[in-house]
Amino acid sequence: MSDFKDLQLRAVEVRQKYAEYNKKNGNDKWGGKELAMGFVGDVGDLVKLVMAKENLRKIDDADIKMAHELSDCLWSLLVIADKYNVDLDTSFHKTMRELEQRIAS
Repeated sequence: MSDFKDLQLRAVEVRQKYAEYNKKNGNDKWGGKELAMGFVGDVGDLVKLVMAKENLRKIDDADIKMAHELSDCLWSLLVIADKYNVDLDTSFHKTMRELEQRIAS
């Protein structure tokens, strides 16, 4: 499972399991606002790990934790894109072409 669309399907599966878990525990299902706030929290955690890698903070197992946080951030992007019907695969390739054209000018 390495295709981009497979990653998105897997992320959406996990999101659905979170929704079921939250319902079972009496919590609301996360909508777009909550997903975005969760993403911001994950980015904050990632920044702390970058600081550790740059010797600005001390965090044990920073490499392992960084891999985890990057995956959390990717998960957030994938489920937010799904929530708002954004085809990230197509959009990513389009954006990369635009950036290449901009720097080639």
